Parts: sequence; C-alpha cells; structure tokens
Amino acid sequence: MENREYVFAENEGKLKEECGVFGIFANDGDLDCASLAYYALFALQHRGQESCGIAVNDNGTIIYHKNLGLVPEVFNEVVLNHLKGQMAVGHVRYSTTGSNLRENAQPLVTKYIKGTLTIAHNGNLVNATRLRNELEQTGSVFQGTNDSEVMACLIAKERINTHSVEDAIEKMMDKLIGAYSLVIMSPSKMIAVRDPNGFRPLSIGKLNNSYVVASETVAFDAIGAEFVRDVLPGEIVVITKDGLKSIPPKKQCDTSLCIFEHIYFARPDSIIEGASVYNARKCAGRFLAQEHPVEADVVIAVPDSGIAAAIGYAEESGIPYDIGLMKNRYIGRTFIQPTQAMRENAVRIKLNALSAIVNGKRVVMVDDSIVRGTTSKRIIQLLRDAGAKEVHMRVSSPPFLYPCYFGTDIPNRDSLVAVGRTVEEIGELIGVDSLGFLSVDNMMKIAEGSKCGFCNACFTGEYPVPVEEARKENESGNKDRKFIKVLGEE
Repeated sequence: MENREYVFAENEGKLKEECGVFGIFANDGDLDCASLAYYALFALQHRGQESCGIAVNDNGTIIYHKNLGLVPEVFNEVVLNHLKGQMAVGHVRYSTTGSNLRENAQPLVTKYIKGTLTIAHNGNLVNATRLRNELEQTGSVFQGTNDSEVMACLIAKERINTHSVEDAIEKMMDKLIGAYSLVIMSPSKMIAVRDPNGFRPLSIGKLNNSYVVASETVAFDAIGAEFVRDVLPGEIVVITKDGLKSIPPKKQCDTSLCIFEHIYFARPDSIIEGASVYNARKCAGRFLAQEHPVEADVVIAVPDSGIAAAIGYAEESGIPYDIGLMKNRYIGRTFIQPTQAMRENAVRIKLNALSAIVNGKRVVMVDDSIVRGTTSKRIIQLLRDAGAKEVHMRVSSPPFLYPCYFGTDIPNRDSLVAVGRTVEEIGELIGVDSLGFLSVDNMMKIAEGSKCGFCNACFTGEYPVPVEEARKENESGNKDRKFIKVLGEE
C-alpha cells in the first residue's frame, strides 16, 4: 500500500478540542432518538472530526454504531433505521488522549456484572495513566487508549458495592483529577456529569416531555429542544422515566471553564454559562482595537473563527470590515498530500485571497490564535501575493506559552511559536508589518454575563488543579501506548 499523509483540511494549524457529547431520554413515544442524536452531532461536528458514534437503549438492550469519519460518513438511513430505542448517546471525537483508532471511537459500551454501561466523554484526565496502571495491576483489561475506559472500569468496580450507578459515579469522581463532561447510559437511566472545576461545558434541554443533554446549546437548536440550564460543576444529573434528579456537588471548587471555548472551540451561536459566544468574540475584537490600533484601509478575518472578532475590531476602530479571504466550503475532512510541495500549498486549497478587496490596501487580518505560526505565515503570503500593501495581524487571544492537560492538543511547549520569542520576533517570522495579541486581563472580560470562572493556564501557566502527573507523562514521551495493529486496518 502506498504511503500517504492525511491532513485535517478544515483545521490544519488550529487547536483541536477533544469531543462533543449528546444524550436523549425519550418520554415521548414517537421520538426517533437515533435520528435526533444524528442531527445533534451534526451541530457538534466542529468539536471533533476524527470519529463519531451513536448508542441506543432499547428496553435495556444496547445497540450502537461508531467508526472513524464525519457524521455523514459514518451514518446513513440504513444504519439509523437499525438504531431504535428510548434513549440515545452520541459522540464526536478528536483525539488528544489515545490514538485515532477505531477502538477509541465513542460512545464506549461495556458489559459488566450489573448490566451495561455506555459512556461519552469530553475532556482529559490528568491522572489517567496512574489510574490505568493501578487497574491493570488488579486484572483489568483495556482495548483502547482513551480515558473513558478508565472511568468505565472504575464505575464497574464501585458499582459492585453500591446501591446505584449514580453512587458508583460519585465514588469514581473522588479518584479523578482533570476535565470530564460525561453522558452515561445505564439500562434504565441517563446520567450527565461534570467535573468539579467545570472545565468543559455541558447543558440540559427539554424536547416536549423528554430531556436532552449536550456539550453546546446549538445541539438543542438543531433538534428543536429548549435550553433549561447548565449542569453545575461537580453535579450529577440523573434522568429517568420519573423525571430529572440532581445530586449536588460533593465539593465546591472555583469554576475553571476553558476560556478557549469562547475564543475558538464553541460555535458562535452557542450560549455557554449564560454568555453568548458570538458576543464574547466581538468583545475580544473591540479590546484588540483598543490595545493595538493601527492605520489601515480594511479589516478582514481568517474564516470562520476570526469573523466575529474582526467585526468587533472594525466597529471599534472605524475601519471598514470586508471579506478578504474566501474559504472553500466543499473541502472534505481529509485530503491527500503526497509531496512536500503539495503540503506547502495546502492553504491555497482551503483559502483564497480576494485581490479586489486587498490589492493596494493596508490590511488588518484578525485570527483567533497563533499556535505554530506556519499556517499564519502562508495566509499572510497569500495576501501579499494578492497585492496587499501592508498586513497587520491581530490575534483575539494571548500568546500560547504552556501545555494544556485538560483536553486541548497543546501537549508540550516545543511546537509553540511564542515560546522563547518576543511579539516582534513572531511578527518577523510570519511576515507581518505589525502583530498584536489580546492581553490576558482583557481576555478574562470577554464573556459578558458569564456565571463562571475560567481556566487560562495555556497562556499563564496557572493551573487550577495539580498537573505534575501529566507533565511527567508528557516529558517521558509515553502518553500514547503501543498496541498491536490489525492487518489491513487504516
């Protein structure tokens, strides 16, 4: 088989966030849970493009389908017609812990002495490796490399000596350190769980008499459900045929929602912890204009995540906003780049500069972040080739300086362009006339109306929970364990 390199076309050079989760407990007999999960996962596709899956519960019997690929690649009408049940759990995944293998696709469905357990997980555990090693020492067997198997094993062990699955989950949470928003399905219950720090979002909605839970409110919009409230950090929400029951947080922590949900990860039409993502991004753009003004003729965005911030920058600065970069919206999840020359030209397949807008102009280009700097450099060259007289880049987040251990793919500092460089040196490297980043102080103000605190550790190095275990694991280079590869498997 010839050697080919596959690249994620939509998000090359961008940060990627681990997963999106969805669950529905139907009290209305005519609801097609699998189809509703399918539409909800479409709305959450931005949170993960490597694999997806749906599991349904038909009177205690779990049927599931999952595979590598996008939602429309993995599911079709024939598959969905076989997924009939009164509950459903859905998942879209991007792997930050565990390889991109079929075994790591979720939801994770396990059988144990008390029945079946289905888990969909968004986040990343700091102490997963230690917990996994301890479980293996007592005879546990793992098929994949993700954190969800560790949690499933812990719940199964605790369930033997507890009265209910929610009691077992509560005991499991005592052992976990890190980020986890979970949707868990037992034979008769659906349970939503959020870690005590609330690193990742999780919301509750209602569709007629039925309850739904999802990573973002856009999933509710997609199926016509009504937002009810957010799951509290540390809360366990149990949904049965009798309704919804809340088990309040066992311990109180300062909330630490990932601030990058508002900057990039979440869809702009989502509401997270009471704050509009779109308004937060516009606010970031307004702050950028105040902090880093420049004389220019036009403000443009790197689509799509930079658009709202660019509009905010334009409104605050008085410089007109226009479309300077056109995105190819028909490009697939992956495309083949067999040569170095094609890899270097990859950005031209995704984006094209509009010379009618930028030719002879002083351009302000707004993007949400700079990670490695290679993609920014190529986009700036596109603008130069289209005749831009000056290019001034404005970034609606601070420079990335530290690893993230909670579900974002910044495993170490080695690939971060801002480490060891000044802003001026970064600007020279990517080829701009000037460069400005949003300050940490103003970044923490963008989510107007938010009811929570935020984690900004990837910018400041100030972690809300101890991360020494994960740091040592990353430094040792053993985060991804080696597994036997099945012959013929992609």
